[in-house]
Amino acid sequence: MRRFIAVRRQFLVWLPLLMLFSGGCATGGPELSSPLPEGHPRVYLAGYVDTPITIDGDLDDPAWRRASWTEDFIDIEGPTKPRPTWRTRAKMCWDNNYLYVAADMEEPHLWGTLTDRDAIIYRDNDFEIFIDPDGDRADYDEYEINVLGTEMDLRMTRPYRDGGTYDLSWDFEGVRSAVGVDGTINDPSDHDEGWVVEVAIPWSSMADTAVVQCPPRAGDTWWINFSRVQWPVEIVYRGRPGGQYVKPEGAKEDNWVWTQQDAIDMHRPEYWGLVQFGSEQPGQGVFVTPDDTIARAQLRAIKAADETFAARHNRPPQAMGDLDGLWTPNPALPAPTFESGPDGRVIVQHDGSRRWVIDNTGRIQAFWSHGGDNW
Repeated sequence: MRRFIAVRRQFLVWLPLLMLFSGGCATGGPELSSPLPEGHPRVYLAGYVDTPITIDGDLDDPAWRRASWTEDFIDIEGPTKPRPTWRTRAKMCWDNNYLYVAADMEEPHLWGTLTDRDAIIYRDNDFEIFIDPDGDRADYDEYEINVLGTEMDLRMTRPYRDGGTYDLSWDFEGVRSAVGVDGTINDPSDHDEGWVVEVAIPWSSMADTAVVQCPPRAGDTWWINFSRVQWPVEIVYRGRPGGQYVKPEGAKEDNWVWTQQDAIDMHRPEYWGLVQFGSEQPGQGVFVTPDDTIARAQLRAIKAADETFAARHNRPPQAMGDLDGLWTPNPALPAPTFESGPDGRVIVQHDGSRRWVIDNTGRIQAFWSHGGDNW
């Protein structure tokens, strides 16, 4: 069976108190081996579980009680946009067979309409998972689920803005999911509290294109992000005493995410968060900050400045000095440069024996100066 629908009003009401006294529900990001630079995506340390988690829509498994929540989700464009109306947060664990994901979403109006698998689930309120194991922006995977437990999954060849296409016939083979609700679905006569999503994604479903070790090894880091799509709904009375939920024609959705995308576009894998797979049980261990974090963060800042300049002047910058005032250099790194790559102009940031390159699509790659790859 692929999914379960669980109605757990009593359980979910007590869930916050259960987490409070479990000793493992810290939020705000994991303990770090060294600080992250400004502008770096959010990070998470997923603990290893010895006993498989039961996927039933109740987050009462001991592993979930120990695991930390992510930071609260923010607007997809970043903190300069309004704070999300309803709280969303997630947590992760792993074992040799599955990546486990749980999400908790406040919601006063539990509403869903889509029941066919691989329907366009984001036309309802939904929760979404995006995974790019090696962070190369190619052959990454997406999963969506609504409050009815209806699922959609697909594989992208690369981002849409790079001419990417999707394969909706592709599935996370063997995925298991469950939804728990605190309230009543599609009943406007009462006030709902929210819903929980629980998903177990088999490593075997991603191994063919992961490029990196899959299942991962302890200490490996993958690129992952989460999104919550939230639509406005109205209560319409059409012969029903309690009314019914209706999405207004022309309505615009909100997009709330774990780590910001700086644009209304989830298909920017270079902006996703970093999930590191720990060797210790959930709630323990330290996130080991990758040694390329400063270079990557600086390249992203320069790329954003590059795009801002091009939008203002209707042409790309000709020299790095054109971007003065649009970004803040990190004094720990040498000055970046514009160079010519095989597919056009790139921005290069040196870092010791390496040089980090970001191209016009936002893809970041590393090259070694001592006999490694060259253009």
